[in-house]
Amino acid sequence: MKSTFKKLLPFAVVGVLSGATTVGVQQYLSSDSTSSDQSYFTKSTNASFVGMNSAAVGDDFVKAAKTTVPAVVTIKNYQSRATSRASEQDLFDFFFGDPFGGRGQQRQRQQQQAPDNMPSGLGSGVIISPDGYIISNNHVVAGANKLEVVLSNKKSYIATLVGTDPNTDISLLKIEEKGLPYLNFANSDNIEVGQWVLAVGNPLGLNSTVTAGIISAKGRGIGILGSQGKATNPIESFIQTDAAINPGNSGGALVNVNGDLIGINSAISSTNGYYQGYGFAVPANLARKIIEDIKKFGIVQRGFLGVTTLDLSNDQLVASYNRDQKANLKAGSGMYVTGFSENSGAEDGGIKKGDIITKIDTYNITDFADLSAAIGSKRPGDKVQVTYLRNGKENVTTVTLKDQKGGTSTRTKADLSVSEKIGAEFEPLNERFKTDYGLNSGVVAKNVSEGSEMAKIGVVDNYIVIEINGKPVNSQKDVEKILESYKGNVQVKFVDDYGRIYTKGFKMPN
Repeated sequence: MKSTFKKLLPFAVVGVLSGATTVGVQQYLSSDSTSSDQSYFTKSTNASFVGMNSAAVGDDFVKAAKTTVPAVVTIKNYQSRATSRASEQDLFDFFFGDPFGGRGQQRQRQQQQAPDNMPSGLGSGVIISPDGYIISNNHVVAGANKLEVVLSNKKSYIATLVGTDPNTDISLLKIEEKGLPYLNFANSDNIEVGQWVLAVGNPLGLNSTVTAGIISAKGRGIGILGSQGKATNPIESFIQTDAAINPGNSGGALVNVNGDLIGINSAISSTNGYYQGYGFAVPANLARKIIEDIKKFGIVQRGFLGVTTLDLSNDQLVASYNRDQKANLKAGSGMYVTGFSENSGAEDGGIKKGDIITKIDTYNITDFADLSAAIGSKRPGDKVQVTYLRNGKENVTTVTLKDQKGGTSTRTKADLSVSEKIGAEFEPLNERFKTDYGLNSGVVAKNVSEGSEMAKIGVVDNYIVIEINGKPVNSQKDVEKILESYKGNVQVKFVDDYGRIYTKGFKMPN
């Protein structure tokens, strides 16, 4: 069965999360070691600047390093699931590198399993509370059936994965311990270009490595979460730094000279997969919001503005839009509204096609990264002041953000649909296909979420699910009917791209 590739759209639906449209060569920082640490809900002083006195700079770096290093951990990702598709293994190597014999060696492409005592990937993490909460990247923990956390003092723990968010590439882990060193979150809105920062992590297998640099840009979108990850509504508004970051730094800490956490290192811009001058970190304010949601609600709360937009700062997109729509827009600043989603809060607030969004609350919106970050930090039911231009005149309206179903209240895991709980949607399999391949039932898996129950058993987009709990399924409703109020172990019978049939299972999430 041929895989279906989604066409890249020049416009993005701006929701709680949204992806950047910048084109370039980027790679996640998660090669042979990748993860991160962070402090939890403790507030800290605002980001401060380093003076020009070289002695003071050195002293500040030493203080920040001594504060940060004990709170940054190594995360080992163990996977026993057989690699049934070469492309999946290639993607995993792209994120983590190859701990079985070096980056340059090719692993066998047939179905295989990693030894139980050998991690499939290594990363970094940041302790964010004294009772053992640890923040890292989603791609550091993806696909793991066991996560081991090693502190800077070499003490080891088996961690519980509390939750993940592919859209921001953030994950939350927990180890059972008390009195741990941890980092405080700084207010990342107060950081400035030119400010000194330190990156701390475990690059290239070198534990507790500290590098220094400056913030070289804010609000960067590099297009990696949607193109390389499993994000459905990616948010990219990265802090860009020239502090040396390499594969293995993913999930590690980006701190100011006070040792306060201002970002979680996540990606690099590189032509060869190694440091070439620029690294990217998820801002602390966004990371903290995601962690708070996971801890409080069990899921991330996403508020959507409900518009499709054109980034006027991208002259190539503007030229393409003008050509396709026979329009005459001029490149500039702001987000041009091209349409609305169903139950759009923006449309309810009086915004129309052709309006140009220039500000959300007090934040200026110059490009797509600005808009995604401004909305991505909000929850359903939150109200935002939207400033927009219509026929050259500035207007302001209040918009109530909604979730993707049009709701304005927060939800918990108990409120999720079956598809949301197991992390996949399903489309009917056409009768011709059933006849050609001798199948009596089947649905096609679509939008399989990273780290979901379906993903953990090896189901990916376009695999065919034949039966669930021994019952044939032919539609989304069939799946929902079987699992709606079901508790216990779920048995899934499915077919991969090569026609191989598997029967695997998972415990139905509450």
